[in-house]
Amino acid sequence: MDSLVNSLADRFGSRLITAPSARAQYAQSEGHHAHQTPSLVVQPATVEEVQLLVQRAAEDHWSIVAYGAGTSLEGNAATTHADSLCIDFSRMNRIIEVSAADLLCVVEPGVTREQLNEDIRATGLFFPVDPGANASLGGMISTRASGTTTVRYGSMRENILGLKMVTADGSLVLTGTRARKSASGYDLTHLFTGSEGTLGLIVEASLRLHGQPDKILAATWDFGSVEGAVDTVIATIQSGVPIARMELLDEAAIRACNRQSALRLPEKPMLFLEFHGSEASVADQLSLVRLFGEGNGGGQLQFATATEDRNTLWKARHQALWAAKNMVPGAVAWITDVCVPISQLSDAIIRAKTAIEASGLFAPILGHVGDGNFHIFFILRTDDTASWDKARIINEAVIDQALSVGGTCTGEHGIGLGKRLAMQREHGADSVATMRRIKDALDPTGLFNPGKIFLDRL
Repeated sequence: MDSLVNSLADRFGSRLITAPSARAQYAQSEGHHAHQTPSLVVQPATVEEVQLLVQRAAEDHWSIVAYGAGTSLEGNAATTHADSLCIDFSRMNRIIEVSAADLLCVVEPGVTREQLNEDIRATGLFFPVDPGANASLGGMISTRASGTTTVRYGSMRENILGLKMVTADGSLVLTGTRARKSASGYDLTHLFTGSEGTLGLIVEASLRLHGQPDKILAATWDFGSVEGAVDTVIATIQSGVPIARMELLDEAAIRACNRQSALRLPEKPMLFLEFHGSEASVADQLSLVRLFGEGNGGGQLQFATATEDRNTLWKARHQALWAAKNMVPGAVAWITDVCVPISQLSDAIIRAKTAIEASGLFAPILGHVGDGNFHIFFILRTDDTASWDKARIINEAVIDQALSVGGTCTGEHGIGLGKRLAMQREHGADSVATMRRIKDALDPTGLFNPGKIFLDRL
């Protein structure tokens, strides 16, 4: 360690973090997985500094873990090895370019989604991918993030045009173009997107932007049952209504949000909705959705048109995790997610909810159900081993059900440490072997983010 520290000290100064208490902050995340403290943390400010760090770590046989905002949920940025260098991208947070004419921007990986949208507000554009947390864009690309607006605007996969990547030998690889499509060569942009930092380090990204809608209408709608709410979602999507947000919160989630945010909503299964478009198109969308919901037991449809009211509503949704944790003092959260074909959504959620109720656990269900993705927040005391065992059984059953109907073990959280075995079940031996060959070709010494994605690489 002394050799690496000495070789970096002059260049990085106070950006070279060696104090145990400071390094310990990088052993934290919003997931429940155990973390080690990285041996060394460095905060680069330029692409050249990232290349230098990769070269020096490779020479000294250290592993590298990229760190953004620390919001990952499956141990995606956890340190797993001794002699580990954590690269904190928080100082690479420049918005390099905004091209309103081309509907794109170029950013460094430490830019957060809220920072980007605040900066471009005056242009009439916005970046739509909203996973809830104020995550770094580099981290969102690495996990192929999605969120509340995916049903209309797509995930990171649909909103990324190109990348600059530092690879295992310190080379700088450019992928993609500023054009909206290309038939040129291998699609390296989307190979690196979702690779969870195991193939290289993102140092720059070109992203799609979208025009701010003329009218935004948000609403909450309570239902007599989860099934009625989900059936309304299914009918909406199957009818092609271009709704911007369609979130489900079950009664446990609503109870937690009411306590946290003083919303005073009926403690019933509920849809949080948002419509984007012109005055006429929003009215047309609303009339169709109202028709579907009324036929499925919808109760009171309450609207929020003022910006302040909309922000209050979506802030409560984004803070649902902390609200759920506060319902059980001293507890931690295990957050899992799956994604299923829309036709299978109602059955998948009902099965999960039935299992949770039978177990006696407090585990709210929430979801970006407009694209078939839902989450379970298991709220567990650390010393309650029986409850952890119940949660593991339910989690495995939910994953198996999703896979049995052609779904996936994770819609947006990624594999990280927590879903390596599930990924093998999902893809099969031949597909996983192909992924391993890609990893070995691009990172033959296992430099980047060891222990992630592949079960026996820990």
